[in-house]
Amino acid sequence: MRLADTLQVLCTVSVALVIALFLADGGAARFATPADVLTSLGVLAGLIGTDLLLIMMLLAARLPAIDRAFGHDGAMALHQSLGKPALSLILAHAGLLIVGYALAGEISVVAEVWRMLTVLPDMLLAVIGLGLLVLVVVSSIVIVRHRLPYEVWHIVHLLSYVAVLASLPHQLTVGALLVAGSPQWFYWLALYVGVAGSILVFRVILPVVRSLRARLRVEGVDRVADGVVSIRVSGHRLARLQADAGQFFIWRFWTPGLWWQAHPFSLSAAPTGNSLRITVRSLGDASAALGGLRRGTRVSVEGPYGLFTDRARTSPRIVLVAAGIGVAPIRSLLETASFLPGQATVILRSHTFADSYLADELAELCRARGAEFRVIVGKRLPGVESWLPADAVAGPVNLLTLVPRLRDADVYVCGPRRWTDEVVRDARSAGLPPRQIHFERFDW
Repeated sequence: MRLADTLQVLCTVSVALVIALFLADGGAARFATPADVLTSLGVLAGLIGTDLLLIMMLLAARLPAIDRAFGHDGAMALHQSLGKPALSLILAHAGLLIVGYALAGEISVVAEVWRMLTVLPDMLLAVIGLGLLVLVVVSSIVIVRHRLPYEVWHIVHLLSYVAVLASLPHQLTVGALLVAGSPQWFYWLALYVGVAGSILVFRVILPVVRSLRARLRVEGVDRVADGVVSIRVSGHRLARLQADAGQFFIWRFWTPGLWWQAHPFSLSAAPTGNSLRITVRSLGDASAALGGLRRGTRVSVEGPYGLFTDRARTSPRIVLVAAGIGVAPIRSLLETASFLPGQATVILRSHTFADSYLADELAELCRARGAEFRVIVGKRLPGVESWLPADAVAGPVNLLTLVPRLRDADVYVCGPRRWTDEVVRDARSAGLPPRQIHFERFDW
């Protein structure tokens, strides 16, 4: 059984165990009256919703097993897909319990809300946690997320940790299911401790240790185009980071104004034993400030992450397709990917030649390695779902006409989310199975 399948089974088992805990405590007998029905369903909704929240946190904890199984994009897609169901269950938990307790006590809903806040222990903390959770989920909705600077969105997202922790006390002090010392109590605390420990180890301790050991510093900053720079980082025995071309790190530059922000950037050159390079486009205040980094600035990283590497290959031929700053991992992958002359095609898509970033480097690498290089320039036709410019759509031109032996190749795609989705759709319509399509979206 594949690792991804195993992890999905474990997630399903965790939800089943939560339901089993409820039933083992006599939950099946608590459906005698309408009030009991609402209360029991509310307890179940809260248990399952919290379990999903903990699974979401594990998906974002950068565990090596999860990264190998799903890759960054896949793990984050699963993480996001669980957000709305988890929030819906938590809201249902609150609503069902309020109405159920009100019916049992023969008082109004408003009176019951007041009673819960003033009489039941730790309920105010639970309400604060629920409010923070709503804020986090709302900020993750695409139309809202794209209006927020990355820095603001990231800070809001960190509140999810506070929301989950704030909800724990009332789970242990309200109701009879998680009585201190019971098997259910030990299991529930083990879930929290396991998730918190994973986050602490893989998001804090290991990155700090690896960064200190690597002695990372900015070696230089090179201008690529208006608003685009390549940052060269030097270090000590960087092979121990076990980074592959095409992967990314979470970068933190220890300089005033930037030290508190961490951003994901892909390697734009193959890593060596003493150097790393990223290429960054100015999309916000923080990324704009990176162009002014001084030589010697300390750097720390989390990673490497991602399955966008040559190890994912299934075919002797390779097609690399990039747009915008998505050229970074494509360029590094081209440097080290295994192929014979004539077996690789590189397609660089841009609005104009001015934003064909790293085109000179790509062209030189393609000449040296015997790969075909195409630059496709032009704006897309409004309202038409195509990754190609308007004149190509009228052709018609698609991935298969550009690369006649496409079905014998692995296709790697990196660029903005909607554009990447359209290239992937084109590859699938040409008959490529999912195992031959590898993509990363430059989005958050």
